[in-house]
Amino acid sequence: MPFTIEPTALDEVKIVVPAAMRDDRGFFMEVYRQDLFAALGLPDRFLQLNHSRSSRGVVRGLHFQWDPPMGKLMRVTQGRALLVAVDIRLGSPTLGRWVGVEISADEPRQLWAPASFARGFCVLSEYAEIEYLTTGTYNRATESGIRWNDPTIGIEWPVTNPILSAKDETAQTLAEWLARPEAANFRYERVRPGGLAG
Repeated sequence: MPFTIEPTALDEVKIVVPAAMRDDRGFFMEVYRQDLFAALGLPDRFLQLNHSRSSRGVVRGLHFQWDPPMGKLMRVTQGRALLVAVDIRLGSPTLGRWVGVEISADEPRQLWAPASFARGFCVLSEYAEIEYLTTGTYNRATESGIRWNDPTIGIEWPVTNPILSAKDETAQTLAEWLARPEAANFRYERVRPGGLAG
């Protein structure tokens, strides 16, 4: 199997590990393959591919979009970064909990986080390039974010004075997001025995 799945502290967030074939010329790996992703229970249809480059100490996030819902499969193609996902589902037993995974281009792994999780990253190397496949197309009117250093989440970022965009610097808190009517777009559904949600 060209892919293996590693769990994280949040059940819905997965680390996807591609199998890289290496020799003295370099390496080859499949980053995404629809049939195998489906067999592993991962999303098998992505609509957009984004690519960003950032300098050391840059924090981007925590970002999400509710319409259309946008899950993200993130990977580092150059450098090293801490990739983060935060549960923002109303009623979730893990609401506000986060996972962070350090990923580098030298050790190819990918972080999958569904649309109901806010995502972000911090660059740990001189610079990093990050690509992410998304399950929805970008819609400026329905994107939002949560403050990177919201104390109720308590992410252990490896920087204290990050380089931020103006939008990220003034983002809302998790509590402010949960008070908005749009927060109902991300609601936790418990799966009962027999596979029924309730």
